[in-house]
Amino acid sequence: MNKARVDGRTASQLRPVALKRGTMKFADASCLIEWGDTKVLCSATVEENVPPFLRGKGRGWVTAEYGMLPRSSQQRIVRESAKGKLSGRTQEIQRLIGRSLRSVMRLDLLGERQIVIDCDVIQADGGTRCAAITGGFVALADCLRALKRQGILAQVPLTDSVAAVSMGVCEGQPLLDLNYPEDSTADVDMNLVMTGSGKFVEIQGTAERTPFGSKDLASLVRLGEEGLAKLRLLQYKALGVPSFKRLVSA
Repeated sequence: MNKARVDGRTASQLRPVALKRGTMKFADASCLIEWGDTKVLCSATVEENVPPFLRGKGRGWVTAEYGMLPRSSQQRIVRESAKGKLSGRTQEIQRLIGRSLRSVMRLDLLGERQIVIDCDVIQADGGTRCAAITGGFVALADCLRALKRQGILAQVPLTDSVAAVSMGVCEGQPLLDLNYPEDSTADVDMNLVMTGSGKFVEIQGTAERTPFGSKDLASLVRLGEEGLAKLRLLQYKALGVPSFKRLVSA
């Protein structure tokens, strides 16, 4: 029999997710994602330049920065700017967010400009990187639509949507969307990034305590796919469109 989760959810149930666009006055686009007790503010900034390796090639770039505010956690987190360097965890997450967003971009249609997606964790209760990717896509898509409306871009240079969700095994039970108490005690911890059309972008899976087999992996991926289908609809709803086709034609 499946054991009850600490917050009363079923094994395949997401925490409540809300995506709110336009939460920052001065950003080119923004999205506040509230995912259970996790809250991440995602903002998009257009820069009329590209990294040195792309100069003169007629292509654009999408990158991301990620950080946790000092009191986003139960104990105060020292600002990494005060330390003078980024932690390995922060660098890993930034690269993951950037890779995920670029996976659905036509960078050749962006021109020689860069879009920076800043993801600031206001409150952390598990799944912050997944929330950053999911909310970051909404901010990116909204930014690209604005560039098209302004006549800067001829079309919205997206090939698909992208979102991410966490899964894990706790006391032998596969679970979708781990909160912090579950994540901190999980035997297996996994993050799944997929496009809206069902293609894999990244699978991060770790046996934190107990090695897992192919059947466990398949169960976790199925749970993730179910959750991502719901997240995709929430992204489209936040953007005010019923489908990806309408998103790129709006």
